[in-house]
Order: sequence, then structure tokens, then C-alpha cells
Amino acid sequence: MRIEFVTNHTSETMSLGHKIAANARSGSVFCLTGDLGAGKTTLVRGMAQALNIKTVVQSPTFNIMKIYFDGTRPLIHIDAYRLADVDTDIGLDEYIAYESGLTVIEWPEYIARLLPKDSTTIEITNLGDDTRQIIITSVDQQLIESLNK
Repeated sequence: MRIEFVTNHTSETMSLGHKIAANARSGSVFCLTGDLGAGKTTLVRGMAQALNIKTVVQSPTFNIMKIYFDGTRPLIHIDAYRLADVDTDIGLDEYIAYESGLTVIEWPEYIARLLPKDSTTIEITNLGDDTRQIIITSVDQQLIESLNK
């Protein structure tokens, strides 16, 4: 199933992230795609708000992964951009589909072999200024239906 949104301000992108996390099942994996500056981390900040995470969410580009345990459910935020040429197993598979929380992966194409088949894909396209096109594709019919309300 697929659903499309257009947000016109960063607050709308965050609100969509909030709605996604509020309706997601524990163990869900979200693969975020989009160019640098498209708004991937902004969407994740909204997801963190829905989980009542108090820590400031920042892109994990240089850390590769940040885990937030201070909310109602854990949020695992992975940025796989720097893993493009890594052939060594660094243990990320232990955190993907973390059963009691949500996993969000930026640049998922670099770790495609680790992704579950039922991952939800979120494509973010910068349309200029603060306007974003966000396309969500998921086999989770309940999630898509909840976002359509």
C-alpha cells in the first residue's frame, strides 16, 4: 500500500513523523530515502516526539547509530551513509527490528541485506523552500489506514 503527502513547513513534516510513530507497531522498521537536506531527520524528530523522547534528536551521520531509550518506546536511528563500502559485520542486525521499539534507517540502500522484507519505505523529496513530498509504502495496512485519517 502507498500513500502520499505534501508538507509545506518543517512543523508539518514533524507532525507527520509524530503520526507515523504514534500508529506504528513495535518492531517496525522505517527506511528513509531522500537527498541530503530533504528532511529525513526532521521526520525522525516528529517520531521521537510521539514516543515522548526528551533527548534532542540529531542525525547520527558520524556515529552511525543513536539509540533513544528515554521515551515510551525505544527509538533506534541509523544513518548507513558511511557504510557504503563496509563489508564487515558491525552488529547492526541486532538493532534492526528491535522488538520493543521503532528503527529508522537513513540511506538504507547501503545495508539492504540486513533489512526485513516488511520494512516501510518513506521517500522524501525536497520541492523547494520547506515543501516536501513524502511517499510512504508499506505492507502494514493498519499503518497506512491510520495515516489516511
